[in-house]
Amino acid sequence: MMPLVYAEKGQPQIIRRLGGNPEVRKHLEDLGFHVGGEVNIISTLGENLIVRVKESRVAVSEELAKKIMV
Repeated sequence: MMPLVYAEKGQPQIIRRLGGNPEVRKHLEDLGFHVGGEVNIISTLGENLIVRVKESRVAVSEELAKKIMV
């Protein structure tokens, strides 16, 4: 298990755990990140990651990506 920020770009990953305080976890869930769900890094822009979650593209900061364990 590793933080999403270290996952290989273009490879589908399964979310194993969401870290952070309850507000951060709620925010991630609102964006579509759920344990057992699939996520795929599309690209990186500076310190942000563009990821595909469900059928959407979402930009998350490196800090938030470190709280998503895959």
